[in-house]
Amino acid sequence: MQRVESEIARLIKEIDYEEVTRLFSMLSGGKRLRAKLILKIAPTHEQAPLLAAIVELIHAASLLHDDVIDDALTRRGVTSVNATHGSKTAVMLGDVLYSKGFTELVRFDPSIAKVIASSVTALSKGEMMDVMMADTFNFDAKKYLDMLYLKTATLIEAAAIAAAMLSGKDEKAHSIYGRNLGLSFQIIDDILDITSDEKTLGKPTMNDFVEGKCTLPYIYLYASLHEDDKKRLKNSHAKTIDTSEALWIKQEMQKHKCIEKSFALAKELSHEAMNAVKEETALIEILQTMIKRSY
Repeated sequence: MQRVESEIARLIKEIDYEEVTRLFSMLSGGKRLRAKLILKIAPTHEQAPLLAAIVELIHAASLLHDDVIDDALTRRGVTSVNATHGSKTAVMLGDVLYSKGFTELVRFDPSIAKVIASSVTALSKGEMMDVMMADTFNFDAKKYLDMLYLKTATLIEAAAIAAAMLSGKDEKAHSIYGRNLGLSFQIIDDILDITSDEKTLGKPTMNDFVEGKCTLPYIYLYASLHEDDKKRLKNSHAKTIDTSEALWIKQEMQKHKCIEKSFALAKELSHEAMNAVKEETALIEILQTMIKRSY
């Protein structure tokens, strides 16, 4: 990972603008999941660290834009760029990172570059779908998972495929792995948004629902409620909810085992991913670590 961080630092320096360097240094690096994935799949390939750095720049750009769309004040426990420097600056910084990432992609075989570039188009489409879905209460699990695949899983899937292409491994198997890792990872994040505390999350709890996002636990809850309670849940959607309402939602989720149902799907997806790459211990360990995150 040290080589990846060095490549990221080099790419930022090449942009040759002190303000970009300063603003980028304010960002939290996060788990570097996509970079780690590339290094695990293609550990000896000389271009793997650069590919990992490019994917991390693209991911950082998408988060900057996401924070502007969501009016988010924090990201990973750190004050967001849009909160400190305004939405215009955050969008422009995201554009710079996207542009630099695409510029560096031309160093790779066109087939690899296309995999990454296509995933960014899908990611942007997923972000638009997410925004549109937040306008009304969504109770369709398939619709939600389709959006989740585009917004979150596609870049992880693309990283896995591109790394497999670099190392001459089975692209289809790694596509299944990346897709399911991305979906299960986000489902666990959705669960933690409800079950974890603000200090751990780095943002307010149940923030997704307040922002208008109906994640799986809420979708499962809606399906389990009687009509009057369904109306009550919908009336709380996309609003700041008080402590008593938040407690009611959590109690109903516990009663109807909505968290357990969501976690069961995440585990099912993870097992499918493990079966796709049975011989790759390092990839299985990533899944096991992810699925063990406490809820």
